Amino acid sequence: MRFENTGIENQTAPLTRLDDLMESLGFVRAGQWDYERVTYDRKFEIKNDVSYLRVQGYAIEGDVGGRHAVIKLMKPLLGKYYYPHGVEYGEGENFPSSLVNQCEALLAKVKEGLATINA
Repeated sequence: MRFENTGIENQTAPLTRLDDLMESLGFVRAGQWDYERVTYDRKFEIKNDVSYLRVQGYAIEGDVGGRHAVIKLMKPLLGKYYYPHGVEYGEGENFPSSLVNQCEALLAKVKEGLATINA
């Protein structure tokens, strides 16, 4: 599931400030980066289902490995994890409305944090 019109897509932020913001909201970057891209995941477990809210971005200045990058964010995704295949983001996936609402609230907080960073 792709979240449209969240207000975070195409926003930019320095990597270190973005890392701090995302970590404060429960997102993990861990090893999910290369020199040009970052991925922040927030895991949700509801009954026997595992889902991930994913926010991706890419460096428009600098490189991620040097921690001196400016990141431009993309449209957030919500996917369901299937063992052993991984996360599926297809439009055919169904998510509880409570999960979608929780993700929308988190993305609104990301938007607020980005406004503070870019003020």
